[in-house]
Amino acid sequence: MLKEFQSFIAKGNVMDMAVGIIIGAAFTAIVKSMVSDLLNPIIGAIFGGADFTDYFIVLGEGEFASLEAAREAGAAAFAYGAFLTAVINFLIIAVVVFLLVKNVNKIKEAAAKKEEEAPAADPGPSEKDILIQIRDSLAK
Repeated sequence: MLKEFQSFIAKGNVMDMAVGIIIGAAFTAIVKSMVSDLLNPIIGAIFGGADFTDYFIVLGEGEFASLEAAREAGAAAFAYGAFLTAVINFLIIAVVVFLLVKNVNKIKEAAAKKEEEAPAADPGPSEKDILIQIRDSLAK
């Protein structure tokens, strides 16, 4: 069973998947930073500095200045602003990933087209041809 597991781990697909997960985690940090540090401030400036995360409705009694205060008090809060922020972040991330994948695919297609257009290299004489030439030279 240990040998089967080692064989499974050593396969290329598993290694490719592991590399993909590691790169994906690093890419996620970059995209999150881009959204929270670059794009959300621009969106906030367009909408008058509104921060949607603090939009909520208390389900029950009580008045709270912020969603955090409501949660600390144990009040049931319908936090539609946090959900709206998550949806906006998802859409921004989806667009960024779409554009990235689109550009990578364009680069791959250009490389494949260039490879197809390149003339096939002349392989030269085969081993059999060389042996026939040697045999004929020795026969003379």
